[in-house]
Amino acid sequence: MEFDDKVPIYYQIKTVIYDQIIAGQLAPGDKLPAIRQLAVSMTVNVNTVQRALSEMIAEGVIISRRGRGNFVTDNAQIVEQLKQQLMTSYLKQLYDRLHRLNISDEQMVAELTAYIERQGDSNGNDIED
Repeated sequence: MEFDDKVPIYYQIKTVIYDQIIAGQLAPGDKLPAIRQLAVSMTVNVNTVQRALSEMIAEGVIISRRGRGNFVTDNAQIVEQLKQQLMTSYLKQLYDRLHRLNISDEQMVAELTAYIERQGDSNGNDIED
């Protein structure tokens, strides 16, 4: 895994795991790999992985079961809140970047709508308004 030097590594690890949960690659109730295994696969320090997981446990996204490991929460409300937070975060990043280019809100909406329609066409899906 390649990391961005401008963002703390533990935060990037959290983002990767969040993305896996939202995408369904990690389903509610799934067991996460052991901390050492995660550290090796991501080529990071065990303490960095532990910090990421500790924050996720505090947020309720991950449940720690003593002697059994760490599991994705099966609380659908927490997962939905996480999904909303991620969408808002990604949209904010996109909006801020486009805004710095002096692109109007109307242009952004028009271009995003056109982009979504092209994606639907290229996937063979029809997108309804």
